[in-house]
Amino acid sequence: MWMVQAIIAPENLTAVTAALAGAEITRMTVSEVHGVSDLAGTAFAEVSPEPMVRIEVGVNDDFVEPAITAIEEGGGARGRIFTFELHDVIRIRTGETGPEAI
Repeated sequence: MWMVQAIIAPENLTAVTAALAGAEITRMTVSEVHGVSDLAGTAFAEVSPEPMVRIEVGVNDDFVEPAITAIEEGGGARGRIFTFELHDVIRIRTGETGPEAI
């Protein structure tokens, strides 16, 4: 089980969620975030953070590559993708654990 997290430009959100749905990934968390990159010697206090969107999807092993591909296809030129291996997942409503809870 994996958590795939992407930071993308807000204007690419619709394309990424459509690409994820095409890969049969429909459960996700979307958050508005702000980020700073490529400071290149600029003091952090002098930089205005850019508005971005963070998408998080918990997936079983077979869906990691399709999720990454979907995000890359719809994500445009700006952003990052991170993957984290999950120790466990628990669905609160049903008590399911592991891959069934994803």
